[in-house]
Order: sequence, then C-alpha cells, then structure tokens
Amino acid sequence: MLPASHGHHLHVQEWGQADGIPALVLHGGPGSGCSPLQRQFFDPARYRIICPDQRGAGSSTPAGSIAHNTTADLLADLRTLQVHLKVKRWLVAGGSWGATLALAHALDQPDAVSGLLLRSSFLARQQDIDGFFMGAPAPLAQGWRSLPDLAGDALRNMTQMWFDWELRASNPNVTTVILNGDALTARIARYRVQSHYLQHGCWLQSPPLLARCTALPSVPTLLLHGTQDRVCPTEGARALHACIAGSALAWAQDVGHDPANPVMAGKMVQALNNFAASGSFADFE
Repeated sequence: MLPASHGHHLHVQEWGQADGIPALVLHGGPGSGCSPLQRQFFDPARYRIICPDQRGAGSSTPAGSIAHNTTADLLADLRTLQVHLKVKRWLVAGGSWGATLALAHALDQPDAVSGLLLRSSFLARQQDIDGFFMGAPAPLAQGWRSLPDLAGDALRNMTQMWFDWELRASNPNVTTVILNGDALTARIARYRVQSHYLQHGCWLQSPPLLARCTALPSVPTLLLHGTQDRVCPTEGARALHACIAGSALAWAQDVGHDPANPVMAGKMVQALNNFAASGSFADFE
C-alpha cells in the first residue's frame, strides 16, 4: 500500500522477475482496478509486472472515493510510484481508459517510457463519452452523472443498469448477471469513480488529448483494436495512429471491447513477447 496525497493509499502488486523488463500495467474504467487477466499477457520469466490500482479503484483506499481524484492526481501518483520502485523507464501497457492514462503519462513523463502498448484506445473526447451512452435505457442515458449522489435502491438500480449496458456493449453475447453482495459494492465504487471522470471529460479536453499526442516521445508504440469495438470506436484508433509518428496499428478481426477474447489476448501476448525479445513491436503482425 503506497501512501499518496490527501489520504489516498494505492494498492500496488508486482509479479514476475525483480530484474525483468519493467512494465507498468494501467487498468481501465476509470475505477475498475487491476485484474489477473491484465498480467497474464506478460511472460513472468522476462517481465517485472507492476500493477497499481488507481485512486478509489480496486483495493486502493478509500474505495470509490472521488475526493482529490483527478487525472492530474493519477499522474502525480505514477511519478511517486516510479521513484518509490526505483524504475528508470518502463513499458506502459493499458487498455481502454488505461490506454488514455498511458498516453497522458507519456506526455507528462516522456523520459520514463520505453514503449507504449495501447489496447482499445479511448480518447476521452466528448463524442466518445456521449457515444458510450447512446442507445442506453433512458434512466441511464439521462442519469449516469447523478450516480455519485444516489443511495439505496436508486443507487443499486442505476449500478445494475450501467453494468448490464457495459456488458452488452463489450460482448453482445454475454449473459446478464445480477449484482449483489461484494460484487455490487465493488461496482458501486467503480461507477462512482467512472461517473466522476466522465462528467469532467477526464480533465483531458483542454487542450484535447488527441491534439497533444503529436508531442509523444519517440518510443515503440503499438495500437491494438477490435474491429467490432462498440465502446471505443475504430475511428478513434485510426485518428490516434495518424497522430503518433512511427506508431503501428493492428486490428483484431471481429473482436469487440472484451480483452479476454482469445484473438485479442493472443495479440497482446505476441506483442509483449516481441517487445521482450527485441525492444520493439517491429515484427508484429
């Protein structure tokens, strides 16, 4: 548990080899926390896998807190973490919101980044945020911003509705799951943070993150994106690829937003094995 500012404590896990290639894994959401799936893409014999739960997310405390929880706070936390772990440079891998934060981190600390692996990139534009809720049930489409202020049945109902919508957007074939107990508590914390970030444009719209990406450091950069991603549309991946000189864009055919899809998972493993072998994504297909 790494102490951060304003009473936040970050839960950080490390896996693999202490002398392996440092890799910073940034989870999505915002607010979701790290999961075993995210580290399973890495070869633990070759990587030092660093998995922080962002403020209010996962096992970080206080859970679901939105006080002193902004993108600027998360970037400061990554600077603190890098110093604490004595890591000079790390490969940064992130999916969805994790890809967003990876870009912001590379702009904030260009000398700290040895490469970028960005899955299902989210650009935090207003059109991206509005697009996620387009077609959602009216109570969610009209009320998601109010979630941090809800309580009781209203909070439980909004959380379940958001969860159902997110599941269907990520994988149309998934079966609805009724949240209760610890699973419900965790989702409430996650969506409190997510609602807080989305209604503030993730603090990345002035200037827009995409416009800033022309200033990213010249490091190996690979974008992986599903051709059927309904959460982070393919147009955003193409726009990002056009902004990042020397970047590569690879498609996971017929894949949505689900990182566990075997095609996407296989591409993540291949990309990370290539980087471990050569320090680049040059041979990726």
